[in-house]
Amino acid sequence: MRRARKATRIALAAGAAFALAACGGGSSTQSANTAVAEGALIYNPPLRVGSVTAAAFTASLTSQAATSSAAAQLLTVLTGGHLLPLPCGVDFYYIQYYTVGGAGESTTASGALMVPTGVPLLCSGKRPIVMYAHGTSVEHSYNLANPNDSSNPASAESSLIATIFAAQGYIVVAPNYAGYDTSSLPYHPWLNADQQSQEMIDALAAARSALGKIPTAGTLDNGQLFLTGYSQGGHVAMATLRKMQAKSMPVTAAAPMSGPYAMEAFVDAVIFGKPFIFSTLFMPLLPISYQHAYHNVYNATTDVFSPTYATGIDTLLPTNLTETQLITEGKLPQSALLDSTTPVTGNATLDAQLAVPSNPLFAAGFGHPSLINNSFRLQYALDVVASPDGALASSPPPAGAPLAANPSFPTRKDIQLNDMRDPLWVPSAPTLMCGGGEDPTVFFLNTQVMQAFWQPLNLPTGLVTALDVDLTTANAGDSPLPFVPIQTAFTGTWNALLTAQGQQKALEQYHETVAPFCMLAAFGFFHNF
Repeated sequence: MRRARKATRIALAAGAAFALAACGGGSSTQSANTAVAEGALIYNPPLRVGSVTAAAFTASLTSQAATSSAAAQLLTVLTGGHLLPLPCGVDFYYIQYYTVGGAGESTTASGALMVPTGVPLLCSGKRPIVMYAHGTSVEHSYNLANPNDSSNPASAESSLIATIFAAQGYIVVAPNYAGYDTSSLPYHPWLNADQQSQEMIDALAAARSALGKIPTAGTLDNGQLFLTGYSQGGHVAMATLRKMQAKSMPVTAAAPMSGPYAMEAFVDAVIFGKPFIFSTLFMPLLPISYQHAYHNVYNATTDVFSPTYATGIDTLLPTNLTETQLITEGKLPQSALLDSTTPVTGNATLDAQLAVPSNPLFAAGFGHPSLINNSFRLQYALDVVASPDGALASSPPPAGAPLAANPSFPTRKDIQLNDMRDPLWVPSAPTLMCGGGEDPTVFFLNTQVMQAFWQPLNLPTGLVTALDVDLTTANAGDSPLPFVPIQTAFTGTWNALLTAQGQQKALEQYHETVAPFCMLAAFGFFHNF
């Protein structure tokens, strides 16, 4: 779920390239549109906030490779994929639009509209649209339309998608999400599949209404639509594909990446002793999001959170604090998601399952005081025992990977509602699921569960492709031939990171290191259509 952080070496290389070349330009003279309608722009035309030429963008990216081994690796992959020199410049526009919150309430949100510029037919004229959903951020100021400001927590991710998609000739629409930036919503509907997919549709409508009215007026939608997103955004992208199919909205192809698609199986695994890296930063978003949507998670925050952290946690995120400040100021624990003094039920098997695990990676997620209290954990765990998720019955997950038949614990029922296996559906558009097999933040289990879920349905060959970019964990079926160069490049980068920093520190960067390689895979996948 974690976004590509500013510490991400490869993403920073692209970010620095854009920041060096970008410049401000343009402004909106329109009065605000106060007629609240989902998908309507608040200002049309929107503000142009930056512009970069193809030559300047390429030169800056190339110069970074001279001083950064990670940037050099990215450059090698871009060159091998014939993506350099970058063919297009990029104009950035800041869009603000009307959408809905987690309870269906009217609200506003913002995002980026990236429009390629330059060579006709390749960079201008009628072009395809890529909708990009970003990863989780705790910082309220997250704004994908502001890559120039290195203090903006979204600058690296924004610049990376500009490099891989917009500078290759795709119009990019990338929402910041309700609850961030200038949004009027006082919380974020995190992993709320219905709200986040609807917001993607609203952002797309808003962006389409701007095309033709901006300085790059000759660049218009050609009717092709691609959906992608990373981490939290992988879940959002898959939920959007599902909703667009239900609404008979055409999608050309989709590439959800490293997403928590199998929400129930994922959270069940966490509760039973597999806390993911950085879980204390992001897990608070889940009960708060679902409390707003379903009103059944807690009567008081102490029903979920330990007394040390419960006060004010329902309004803590997104925050004006950094991740480091959240921890140093005692708002959240560094890693203790679950209590090291584990519940004792008298059932020897269950007690052993709830005990601190021997695996040091997961054991690091236990401590005292913890974020989640034992009462909540035990209620959740007992519901899992009474109604287990079928995906966890074996490894790899069994065919069909069935959801729990009858969960009764309210939070677990909410989680099931947002699992991509509920209801039964299959993609109608070609779909690539990309991730890393050793990911300790969003387990590759999520991709494996979705593969197993669709397995009995005899999908047409090539309709759904799963890609593990890590050759150390990829099975033969996870190495489709066109992606082998990307897998080789990732594995080389990962091995270098392991050597330089050691396993623990390297694992903390695994999820974010996968991001640019999966984005390159998504680009190559989309380029087939």
